[in-house]
Amino acid sequence: MNNRMYLLICLFMTWLGVGAQNMETSRYVNIVYIGNSITEGVIIENPRGNAPPVKASAWLREQPGIAKVKYSNQGVSGKTTVDFLPETKTYFRKVVEAADELSTDSWATLVFSISLGTNDSAIKGPNGAPVSPQQYYANLKAITDELLRLYPGCLIVYQHPIWYSPNTHNGATYLEEGLNRLNSYPAELQQLVIDYGQTHPGHVYLGDTEAYNYFKENYKDKLIPENGRSGIFYLHPNVEGAADLGRFWGKALYRILSGLSDEK
Repeated sequence: MNNRMYLLICLFMTWLGVGAQNMETSRYVNIVYIGNSITEGVIIENPRGNAPPVKASAWLREQPGIAKVKYSNQGVSGKTTVDFLPETKTYFRKVVEAADELSTDSWATLVFSISLGTNDSAIKGPNGAPVSPQQYYANLKAITDELLRLYPGCLIVYQHPIWYSPNTHNGATYLEEGLNRLNSYPAELQQLVIDYGQTHPGHVYLGDTEAYNYFKENYKDKLIPENGRSGIFYLHPNVEGAADLGRFWGKALYRILSGLSDEK
């Protein structure tokens, strides 16, 4: 064998090794986003292209080690943790249908990104509201338990609900009482993660915790001013705000996915 042929063979074998390494470290991700109107992307122009799940998935696709991202947006306007309980069937069934479709890719990591709480916190209006912190915990636990039963290898990520103005009052009544209740929910999310760390280690995580303060500080630029029964209120992200929220979610998901062992 001459030197030129030997060099070509060595280069080819090196390329194969790099390719195999990339195949091992690159992750295929399928995400089901569960949420309310903020997740759905209501009010903003072209939610199919601008809703937070769209932006989160697009951001995630560009990150090192991520081979492909597929997703399903299961955000439904006005819904609470009560609406997504397995026993209520309708909305949980749609989540399962979406997950089943994505689960045909058996090599991909199945993730459920959950952002619920805004409507739960209302004084009245949405189904089940007001939802106490203890009931919020119980509802999310029921949802999580069933998802883990149906999809034992999945990941569950709780995204903190974002800030809304204390005069928020549309078809439902939120106001300062609702905002105070919303602010009690993150402690329940943290406790859920701690508890599942004992029973299902490596499957349940806390996602984004930063978007709340971001929107509180930048609400005039990032949220849509809406006419309400108690004046102009701020609740839903505009197009730019939805993109920012998507990046917050995407970064949280990437942090979690990057921390998984190669064997998972």
